[in-house]
Amino acid sequence: MNTRRRITAMGIATVLTAVALAVPSPVQAANSLSMLGGDLSSLQRSLDLGVKYYDANGSQKHPLDILKGAGMNYARLRVWNNPASGYNNAAKVTAYAKEVKARGLKLMVDLHYSDTWADPGNQWKPAAWANHGIQQLQKDVYDYTYGVCTTLKAQGTTPDSIQIGNEINVGMLWNEGKVANNSFANLGLLLKSGYNAVKACSASTQVIIHTANSDSTAHLTWFYDGIRNQGVTWDITGLSYYCFWHGGLDALYSAVSTARTRYGKPVVLVETAYPFTTANADFQANSANGTCAGFDASWTSQATMFQYIQNTVRNAGGIGVFYWEPTWTAVQGNGWDPYNMNGTGDGWDNMAVFSWSGRVNPGIRWTP
Repeated sequence: MNTRRRITAMGIATVLTAVALAVPSPVQAANSLSMLGGDLSSLQRSLDLGVKYYDANGSQKHPLDILKGAGMNYARLRVWNNPASGYNNAAKVTAYAKEVKARGLKLMVDLHYSDTWADPGNQWKPAAWANHGIQQLQKDVYDYTYGVCTTLKAQGTTPDSIQIGNEINVGMLWNEGKVANNSFANLGLLLKSGYNAVKACSASTQVIIHTANSDSTAHLTWFYDGIRNQGVTWDITGLSYYCFWHGGLDALYSAVSTARTRYGKPVVLVETAYPFTTANADFQANSANGTCAGFDASWTSQATMFQYIQNTVRNAGGIGVFYWEPTWTAVQGNGWDPYNMNGTGDGWDNMAVFSWSGRVNPGIRWTP
C-alpha cells in the first residue's frame, strides 16, 4: 500500500461500467473466488494492546472468528527483516501464524525485504544488507526466504502462498534491484532466487509476484513482460487496487483480464479497501479520504464497493480478493511508523471494516 498515490477522478461512465461489471453473468459465474482474504498484519499488536472486537450484534469475539464468519478464508501477514518495533518481524509472524492456522485460515506471507514499508516509491534494502551488491543480494533473498518458510513449516504452519516482494512496480532492494533504463536483469535474478527458495522449502506453496499496476494495462504488461523475458517464474499474479488511486472498476477489470490471459496464471487482488468515513479517529492524518464516483464514505458504500470489487475480479477471471488491514482501528501504540509506533497514529482508521468502537461493518462479506 502506497499512501502517496494520486487520487484519480472518475466520471459518470465509470459508474455505469462499475454497475455492469458488478453483476456476474451466467457464463462467468463459474469463475469463483477461492482466495478470500484480509491483510491482518497490524492485528497482533492491536490485540497485545487490548483492543476488543465485536460482531454486528455487539458480541465480543476474536476478530479472526468475526471475519471468518463474514466469509474470509485467508490471512496475509507482512514480514519486515528487522523492524525497530519488533512487530512484523519473522519471529512475530511465525508466532501469529499458529493463531491463523488454528482458526482455520490459510496463510499468505508477504516478504517486503526491508526493515520498513516497501511500496512503489520505497524499496529500500534492510540495514543488514545495505552494502551488499547484486551477487550477495541473490544469496540474501534465497537464504532469508528459505529461512522464513522452513521455520513456519517446522511448526506445522507451512505458508499456502508467499509474496516475493511487495508492490515492486519498479523493482525491489534498491538500487541494485531497481528497474532502470528498462533493464529487468537484476530484478530477474532476485525474483528467481526467491522463487527457488520457496520451492526448496515447499513445492506446494504458491509464489506471488505483486505490483500495484492495476491502473494501467500498459504499466502492467511492461512489468510482467519484463520479468518474463528474464525467465522469471511465478504461480500467481498479485495486484493492488484502490479505486480512488487507480481508477474505476473498468480499469480493474482490464488489469485482471489482461494479466490472466497474457501470462496464463491465476490473478489475485492482494490489496483493496474503501473508507466508511472521511473523519479521523486520532491525530494521524488519514492516508486516504477519497471516495469514488457514485459512492460516499459510509458503511453501506464500503460494503457495496467491496462487493463490486469482488464481482469485477470474479467476472474478469481472477481467483481472489484481499481487504487491506480490515482490523487496524486507531489505538495508542499501534502507529504506522515501526520506528515510532507510540508517537505516530493510524492513518487507516477510516478504512478498516471495524468502527472506532470495534464493531464490524454488518454489510461486509467475502463471497466465492
